[in-house]
Amino acid sequence: MKRPNTQAVLSCVVKSYSIIQTTTAADLAAVVALCWEYRDFLLANTPVDREITETFYPVPKYEALMNDLPVIHARPRGIILLARSADGTPLACGMTHPLDPQSAEIKRIFVAPEARGLGLAKALCRALLVQAQADGYQRVVLDTSRTLTGAVALYLSLGFKERGPYQPIPDSALPHLRFFEYKLDTSIS
Repeated sequence: MKRPNTQAVLSCVVKSYSIIQTTTAADLAAVVALCWEYRDFLLANTPVDREITETFYPVPKYEALMNDLPVIHARPRGIILLARSADGTPLACGMTHPLDPQSAEIKRIFVAPEARGLGLAKALCRALLVQAQADGYQRVVLDTSRTLTGAVALYLSLGFKERGPYQPIPDSALPHLRFFEYKLDTSIS
């Protein structure tokens, strides 16, 4: 039996998603569900990721954060993006919020396991960078766990440069995190 051409199949699948700004209650509910899935992923990833997640985002604090997403990431200086399949299934999310007048921070880039490998994280990051540039920011920053090597590789491939912490971080967490910056004075790769 002849095996299907995996690249051709992936190529077809890749083109069957859309990335939209979250504007409805249903879209926001889908993003919140993806964010909880992201938290669960971090809890199960490594003991260090579990400890950091439980320290920074215990359930009550994360619930409050999820309730405040539309305020924290509100237009015109922030945005929440949702990627959906052609049939409307939520696949991935990402968002930005202002740190200061010149700096936006990317938060919670997460792709559901069944949608990984389709380029959604890269597409979301590019869309967030383009929007941040259009919003007048000069730089975008983010942090990630050292254990998320795929995320680190993605950020480096997009042109992010590694840097030190851009806001106060407890000393106990510093060895486990990596910090990145993208200057918006160049074209977005």
